[in-house]
Amino acid sequence: MGMKKATTLLDDLIQNAGGCAVIDGGLATQLEKHGAVFNDSLWSAVCLVKDPDLIKKVHLEYLEAGADILVSSSYQATIPGFLSKGLSAEEGELLLERSVKLAVEARDSFWDSVKSNPGHNYNRALVAASIGSYGAYLADGSEYSGHYGPDVDVDTLKDFHRRRLQILVGASPDLLAFETIPNKLEAQACVELLEEENVQIPSWICFSSVDGENAPSGESFEECLQAINKSDKVNAVGINCTPPHFIEALICKFKELTDKPIVVYPNSGEVWDGRAKKWLPSNCFGDDKFESLSSRWRDLGAKFIGGCCRTTPSTIRAVSKVLKESPH
Repeated sequence: MGMKKATTLLDDLIQNAGGCAVIDGGLATQLEKHGAVFNDSLWSAVCLVKDPDLIKKVHLEYLEAGADILVSSSYQATIPGFLSKGLSAEEGELLLERSVKLAVEARDSFWDSVKSNPGHNYNRALVAASIGSYGAYLADGSEYSGHYGPDVDVDTLKDFHRRRLQILVGASPDLLAFETIPNKLEAQACVELLEEENVQIPSWICFSSVDGENAPSGESFEECLQAINKSDKVNAVGINCTPPHFIEALICKFKELTDKPIVVYPNSGEVWDGRAKKWLPSNCFGDDKFESLSSRWRDLGAKFIGGCCRTTPSTIRAVSKVLKESPH
């Protein structure tokens, strides 16, 4: 697949979705609702080992809710992370492949069940292989601080991501989703890696933000987007796992800084304590609020909208309803 075709894949989805495509919502949140327990550095990747069928079930729930893009369960799935749990490198690689295959199987079975129904309102979903930041692997909350320490440079980060990227691309997802990138250094590493590996499928790079203005590292998004804007390997850019009340201003900021399509999938507004591995109580945005905000975000120029942590299929159903009933 050439990069022109890769760009067309996302453009076609946006067009088929009426101008703005719907991303799924929180995976771990929904897995927990079904009884999964996470207090582990692997987070939802634990289910890849213990209960892969449950992951597939959640993917299907998001498809039924109207998701146009499924994000795989590989966010916190890394070879070093699996090795630290006593698995072999080969077992870790098979689990990474499984994360994509589960999403593809869910997508294919769902599409087979609805495509012949006249009047259905679904698109054939794309599968995005999730690549969480280095901080997500560290599981110490540094994906929300961007502080990786003086010993981590761009080569460290490329070395960390390279094998996982190769395995995920080899599992044939439709696109790659780099998520919760907290600083310019890791954005640069992701761009260089896509170039070095000559990745031929589309990708997006999404940052987190804790102040609604800058990357968690304190660097401006203008700085963080420099390398991304120069690369034709990155097809969209945006924000994920960030409080919803920051999104409007961030869309406006990104519109000034890039010509690439903008992706937003915020969390519910609750705050994650990375060290205690629990959600702290805070003002949470309900599905009705997400519905009205999604319409606003679309009007401001977002092309992909979904939810991250603590959002559910009912959130995505509300988002899909408002975006597909009043398409642009």
